[in-house]
Amino acid sequence: MIKNLLQLSLAILFIVAPVPSFATEERLILLDTRPGVSVMLSYAKHADAKTTVVLLPGGTGGFRLKSGAPASGGFLFDNRDNFFSSGFNVAVVNKPSDVQDLDFDFRSSPEHVADLRQVVAFLKKEGGLPVWLVGTSRGTISATAAAIAFGNNELAGIVLTSSITAWWKNGDVPSQDLEAIRIPVLVVHHALDSCSICVPNQASRIVQGLTNAPVKKLIMVTGGGPPSGDECTSSHWHGFVGREQEVVRTIADWIKKPVN
Repeated sequence: MIKNLLQLSLAILFIVAPVPSFATEERLILLDTRPGVSVMLSYAKHADAKTTVVLLPGGTGGFRLKSGAPASGGFLFDNRDNFFSSGFNVAVVNKPSDVQDLDFDFRSSPEHVADLRQVVAFLKKEGGLPVWLVGTSRGTISATAAAIAFGNNELAGIVLTSSITAWWKNGDVPSQDLEAIRIPVLVVHHALDSCSICVPNQASRIVQGLTNAPVKKLIMVTGGGPPSGDECTSSHWHGFVGREQEVVRTIADWIKKPVN
């Protein structure tokens, strides 16, 4: 009887025990990155991780705190749990304490690069694992600028989704010094992206400019939907609406095994 009760208790415990997710593992970390400046991270450590991914949201950047928990939107922020479920440590970078808007100019600035360098250094030390930067929209400016500045010692690779391609925007990805990047780069874009500064047929210029990247690939996503609202938000093709999980899975698979 006691044995049966024990078996039943263990079975119930197994059923109700929460499956680890980004939400259950998430913690907030405040890093000092420059004199008098700090950057907050949302960070979840996966027990089986072999890589840490650092998500760089687009728009004005980062996240806000709502009832003590991070709140925001966008393709990367909304899918951080999918990255975690793919077996990665996952960090989301907030805005630095001295900046209200991660605008186009700041995202390629020495100050922003300095912040990201401290973030990467902390995560490499904390997790002891290779670190990839994953940017979306304006976040691709950040990821590209960091990859150029860091060389091939600090980062394992970068992923650029819905990249900024408009030459009239400061820091647009094709106009940066892409030849200086010597780490794997994955470029992911939706074929119907209607955001005027993220033109799909310009994404190939990024790959063409990566002349010294050891591995590089362009993936053009199709399908999904239905799109709605602003063409430069996650509810539209710009955010791979209707294909989010598949796109994250594709990114995760490529990070684990980069191929041309």
